Formats: sequence, C-alpha cells, structure tokens
Amino acid sequence: MGKRAEELNARDIATLDKIMHEPARLSVAACLYVVESADFVFLQSQTGMTGGNLSSHLKKLDEAGYLSITKSFDDSRPKTTLALTKGGRAAFEAYLKTISAMLNAIG
Repeated sequence: MGKRAEELNARDIATLDKIMHEPARLSVAACLYVVESADFVFLQSQTGMTGGNLSSHLKKLDEAGYLSITKSFDDSRPKTTLALTKGGRAAFEAYLKTISAMLNAIG
C-alpha cells in the first residue's frame, strides 16, 4: 500500500457533519464565515437560492445551533440578519479540516 493510501482515511467521509455537508447549507456557511453577518437578501443573491429554499436551509442551520437569526426593521421594512454562531464557525472549520486532509491525501 502506498504512502498516500495510508494517509487517506476514507472513513472520515462518514464522520462529516451531515448538516454542513449539504451543498446549499455549505454555501450559506461559507458566505457567513467570511463576513461577520449578512442579511437575507445578500445571502439570497450570493447563493442563488429562492427565498423559500434559503429559508428552509437557514432553519436547518438554526436548529443545529450553527446560526444566529436577528429580525428587525429598517425604516418600516422587516430585515433578517444572519451570522454563524461560535458552534457554527467551529463546525465549518472542522468540516474544512476533514475535507482538506482527504484532498491532500489523494491529491
């Protein structure tokens, strides 16, 4: 068995966070990781999701404790601001670490 095969632990795929691994939620987490917070409209434009689809994925991230949702008003218009929690940031970083290790082992 070659050195790269020894470094690759394919079982790590099974340990990936299923909430974070879903592509739409990963896209949201990646956007929020690089900014302190973002509003719903910004996330919708960045991810290309419909409002309903984005709301569904935000709910999953919120239920996992990965997301902070703040509702307010800007003038008289409702505004939803989103941010990753400490747990959400940690989950995203753990996900990246696992994926990076796997890619390094096979690349």
